Amino acid sequence: MTGLAAVVVFTALLPLAGASAEPEVESAPAPEPTPVPADAKAAAAPVPDASARCGPELRSPEGVEAQTCVLTGGGRTWARTYYRNATGAELRSVVLALMGPAGRTVQMYCAVGAEDEPGVCETPRERSRGKAGEYVAVSEFAAAADGPLLLRSGSNSAAPAPR
Repeated sequence: MTGLAAVVVFTALLPLAGASAEPEVESAPAPEPTPVPADAKAAAAPVPDASARCGPELRSPEGVEAQTCVLTGGGRTWARTYYRNATGAELRSVVLALMGPAGRTVQMYCAVGAEDEPGVCETPRERSRGKAGEYVAVSEFAAAADGPLLLRSGSNSAAPAPR
Protein backbone atom coordinates (compact mmCIF):
# COMPACT_ATOMS: atom_id res chain seq x y z
CA MET A 1 0.00 0.00 0.00
CA THR A 2 3.01 2.30 0.36
CA GLY A 3 3.42 2.31 -3.42
CA LEU A 4 -0.27 3.04 -3.84
CA ALA A 5 0.02 5.92 -1.37
CA ALA A 6 2.95 7.32 -3.37
CA VAL A 7 0.86 7.19 -6.54
CA VAL A 8 -1.93 9.06 -4.73
CA VAL A 9 0.43 11.81 -3.57
CA PHE A 10 2.22 12.05 -6.92
CA THR A 11 -0.90 12.19 -9.05
CA ALA A 12 -3.20 14.20 -6.79
CA LEU A 13 -2.49 17.28 -8.86
CA LEU A 14 -1.92 15.52 -12.21
CA PRO A 15 -5.38 14.61 -13.51
CA LEU A 16 -5.64 12.31 -16.47
CA ALA A 17 -6.81 13.76 -19.76
CA GLY A 18 -8.77 12.22 -22.56
CA ALA A 19 -11.38 10.13 -20.71
CA SER A 20 -14.98 10.70 -21.71
CA ALA A 21 -18.41 9.58 -20.61
CA GLU A 22 -21.99 10.68 -21.04
CA PRO A 23 -22.96 13.31 -18.44
CA GLU A 24 -26.19 11.60 -17.39
CA VAL A 25 -26.39 7.86 -16.69
CA GLU A 26 -29.44 5.73 -17.34
CA SER A 27 -29.92 1.96 -17.11
CA ALA A 28 -28.13 0.57 -20.14
CA PRO A 29 -25.63 -2.17 -20.94
CA ALA A 30 -22.13 -1.38 -19.73
CA PRO A 31 -19.91 0.06 -22.46
CA GLU A 32 -16.52 -1.41 -23.24
CA PRO A 33 -13.96 -0.48 -20.55
CA THR A 34 -11.57 2.33 -21.42
CA PRO A 35 -7.89 1.42 -21.15
CA VAL A 36 -5.79 4.09 -19.42
CA PRO A 37 -2.47 4.69 -21.20
CA ALA A 38 0.59 4.16 -19.01
CA ASP A 39 2.00 7.56 -19.96
CA ALA A 40 -1.27 9.47 -19.37
CA LYS A 41 -0.03 10.87 -16.05
CA ALA A 42 2.98 12.46 -17.73
CA ALA A 43 0.80 14.13 -20.37
CA ALA A 44 -1.75 15.56 -17.91
CA ALA A 45 -1.64 19.22 -16.96
CA PRO A 46 -1.87 20.15 -13.28
CA VAL A 47 -5.04 21.88 -12.10
CA PRO A 48 -4.38 25.07 -10.11
CA ASP A 49 -5.77 25.06 -6.58
CA ALA A 50 -6.97 21.44 -6.90
CA SER A 51 -8.06 19.68 -3.75
CA ALA A 52 -8.94 16.06 -3.04
CA ARG A 53 -11.29 14.40 -0.55
CA CYS A 54 -10.39 10.71 -0.36
CA GLY A 55 -11.71 7.71 1.48
CA PRO A 56 -9.34 5.23 3.12
CA GLU A 57 -7.05 2.85 1.25
CA LEU A 58 -8.85 -0.51 1.19
CA ARG A 59 -7.76 -4.05 0.30
CA SER A 60 -9.96 -7.05 -0.46
CA PRO A 61 -8.98 -10.57 0.67
CA GLU A 62 -8.62 -11.44 -3.04
CA GLY A 63 -5.90 -8.81 -3.53
CA VAL A 64 -7.58 -5.71 -5.00
CA GLU A 65 -6.39 -2.45 -3.43
CA ALA A 66 -8.11 0.90 -4.00
CA GLN A 67 -8.62 4.43 -2.78
CA THR A 68 -11.34 6.66 -4.25
CA CYS A 69 -11.39 10.46 -4.26
CA VAL A 70 -13.46 13.46 -5.28
CA LEU A 71 -11.26 16.17 -6.78
CA THR A 72 -12.13 19.82 -7.31
CA GLY A 73 -10.22 22.61 -8.99
CA GLY A 74 -10.57 25.25 -11.65
CA GLY A 75 -14.36 25.28 -11.27
CA ARG A 76 -14.51 21.55 -12.13
CA THR A 77 -15.27 18.41 -10.11
CA TRP A 78 -14.31 14.81 -10.98
CA ALA A 79 -13.73 11.42 -9.38
CA ARG A 80 -10.58 9.34 -9.40
CA THR A 81 -9.75 5.91 -8.04
CA TYR A 82 -6.22 4.65 -7.51
CA TYR A 83 -5.96 0.88 -7.61
CA ARG A 84 -3.73 -2.17 -7.79
CA ASN A 85 -4.92 -5.58 -8.97
CA ALA A 86 -2.85 -8.25 -7.24
CA THR A 87 -5.37 -11.05 -7.95
CA GLY A 88 -3.31 -12.36 -10.88
CA ALA A 89 -6.39 -12.23 -13.14
CA GLU A 90 -7.94 -9.57 -15.33
CA LEU A 91 -11.00 -7.98 -13.75
CA ARG A 92 -14.25 -7.29 -15.60
CA SER A 93 -13.69 -3.54 -15.18
CA VAL A 94 -13.79 -0.87 -12.54
CA VAL A 95 -16.97 1.17 -12.45
CA LEU A 96 -16.30 4.64 -11.08
CA ALA A 97 -19.32 6.80 -10.28
CA LEU A 98 -19.38 10.45 -9.28
CA MET A 99 -22.66 11.47 -7.65
CA GLY A 100 -23.40 15.14 -7.22
CA PRO A 101 -26.12 17.62 -6.34
CA ALA A 102 -29.63 17.22 -7.79
CA GLY A 103 -29.14 13.49 -8.46
CA ARG A 104 -26.52 14.06 -11.17
CA THR A 105 -24.34 10.99 -11.78
CA VAL A 106 -21.37 10.40 -14.09
CA GLN A 107 -19.96 6.89 -14.60
CA MET A 108 -16.71 5.69 -16.12
CA TYR A 109 -15.79 2.10 -16.97
CA CYS A 110 -12.03 1.41 -17.02
CA ALA A 111 -10.22 -1.79 -17.99
CA VAL A 112 -8.25 -3.48 -15.20
CA GLY A 113 -5.55 -5.85 -16.43
CA ALA A 114 -3.89 -8.69 -14.56
CA GLU A 115 -0.67 -6.74 -13.98
CA ASP A 116 0.24 -6.05 -10.37
CA GLU A 117 0.93 -2.37 -11.10
CA PRO A 118 -0.77 0.76 -9.77
CA GLY A 119 -3.54 2.10 -12.00
CA VAL A 120 -5.88 5.06 -12.15
CA CYS A 121 -9.45 5.47 -13.39
CA GLU A 122 -10.98 8.93 -13.64
CA THR A 123 -14.31 10.45 -14.68
CA PRO A 124 -14.40 13.44 -17.00
CA ARG A 125 -14.11 16.81 -15.32
CA GLU A 126 -17.52 18.42 -15.10
CA ARG A 127 -18.41 21.99 -14.23
CA SER A 128 -18.96 22.13 -10.45
CA ARG A 129 -22.64 22.49 -9.56
CA GLY A 130 -22.37 22.74 -5.82
CA LYS A 131 -19.95 22.58 -2.93
CA ALA A 132 -17.23 19.92 -2.93
CA GLY A 133 -18.84 18.22 0.08
CA GLU A 134 -22.01 17.59 -1.96
CA TYR A 135 -20.16 15.12 -4.22
CA VAL A 136 -19.46 11.46 -3.49
CA ALA A 137 -17.42 8.98 -5.54
CA VAL A 138 -17.71 5.18 -5.45
CA SER A 139 -15.67 2.58 -7.34
CA GLU A 140 -16.52 -1.10 -7.67
CA PHE A 141 -14.17 -3.88 -8.76
CA ALA A 142 -15.61 -7.20 -9.92
CA ALA A 143 -14.13 -10.50 -11.12
CA ALA A 144 -14.20 -11.25 -14.85
CA ALA A 145 -17.37 -12.46 -16.61
CA ASP A 146 -20.23 -12.63 -14.10
CA GLY A 147 -17.93 -12.94 -11.10
CA PRO A 148 -18.59 -11.46 -7.66
CA LEU A 149 -17.94 -7.94 -6.45
CA LEU A 150 -14.42 -7.95 -5.00
CA LEU A 151 -14.15 -4.44 -3.56
CA ARG A 152 -16.20 -1.26 -3.20
CA SER A 153 -14.33 1.93 -2.31
CA GLY A 154 -15.80 5.35 -1.60
CA SER A 155 -14.61 8.91 -1.15
CA ASN A 156 -16.55 9.21 2.10
CA SER A 157 -15.99 5.71 3.47
CA ALA A 158 -15.07 5.30 7.09
CA ALA A 159 -11.68 3.79 7.80
CA PRO A 160 -11.85 0.01 8.25
CA ALA A 161 -11.78 -1.33 11.80
CA PRO A 162 -8.41 -2.77 12.90
CA ARG A 163 -8.17 -6.55 12.75
